[in-house]
Amino acid sequence: MSVSLKPLADRVLVEPAAAEEKTASGIIIPDTAKEKPQRGKVVAAGTGKKDEPMTVKAGDTVLYGKYAGTEITVDGKEYLIMRESDIFAII
Repeated sequence: MSVSLKPLADRVLVEPAAAEEKTASGIIIPDTAKEKPQRGKVVAAGTGKKDEPMTVKAGDTVLYGKYAGTEITVDGKEYLIMRESDIFAII
């Protein structure tokens, strides 16, 4: 997947995973009650900072903080842009 945006330095562009639509027992969750997803797929990554190379790369599935990143729209699709330090783990 190609995006017309190139993050700079230690920034990463993440496509959030879809929020759960229903519970395990089949109850549909309204939009207002959906948990903000805290995992997503790295779509693009910067080159890192001097003496701090990037750990994540495009294609990695990552976990990040609940309030991490800034929501942006690129080519009509919603993404989060955040610093690599906002990412907790690669899964």
